[in-house]
Amino acid sequence: MALLENAVNLLVPLANDDGGFHGPTINEFFPEVIFFADTPFEMNRIILIRFLAVAVLILVFWIGTRRMKIIPTRMQSLAEMGLDFARVNIAEDILGKKDGKRFLPLITTMFFMVLFMNLTGVIPGLNIAGTSVIGVPLVLAVISYVTFIYAGLKKHPGTFLRNSLFPPGVPPALYIIVTPIEFISTFIIRPITLTLRLLMNMVVGHLLLVLFFAATQFFFFATDGGFKLFGVGTLVFGFAFTLFEVLIAVLQAYIFALLTAVYIQLALAEEH
Repeated sequence: MALLENAVNLLVPLANDDGGFHGPTINEFFPEVIFFADTPFEMNRIILIRFLAVAVLILVFWIGTRRMKIIPTRMQSLAEMGLDFARVNIAEDILGKKDGKRFLPLITTMFFMVLFMNLTGVIPGLNIAGTSVIGVPLVLAVISYVTFIYAGLKKHPGTFLRNSLFPPGVPPALYIIVTPIEFISTFIIRPITLTLRLLMNMVVGHLLLVLFFAATQFFFFATDGGFKLFGVGTLVFGFAFTLFEVLIAVLQAYIFALLTAVYIQLALAEEH
């Protein structure tokens, strides 16, 4: 029982000793400052988790690619599988070989950065995704947005903005309605939806995991008799949802990179 309590405490950093049930709160996404308080460089627990995720990402690919062999090692095979997935299933599938190769570094970086930061939300002791606070999703969405604008202006410098705001074939009288809609949907909604889709999935996933495991701790260690059986149910749901959250972490990384590629493809389309 002591071993189980320690395991649950790792999964639920907000566990208390007063015997009451403590569900998740929004305050978990705003932890106390650990280093460099009251400076522009102040760091809290979530920022440290982000640094850790990036460090692990760099380490994995450094180990996997430092000594490339014809017969790959396990780490080389893992790195190649990941890179091939981003290249074939996202970049080249959406943009074609030529443009896919051109934007592959950006798309690959986005995919693996989001993936590794998402996965920190299900690792005991870390317990929160690096993408569950708006900073990282917003920065990546802005980069995606700027790349979309850059690709369109470079490929179609004279027609990109005009055709985006004034689609060909629309009766001129309707532009008073169509143009504001196109401006909002193309230049405002896209970065907002990219940011919020990733952010909210990670926030909700964290809150649900904490709820399940906090309830497990409460039923096992703060109740008596038959109430402990409820802890079995919450524990099962907690571990099941942990596996589901791993799937969501991968899926959200894929969707973010895929939508970035789709937006770039739309900017490069010949109708512009």
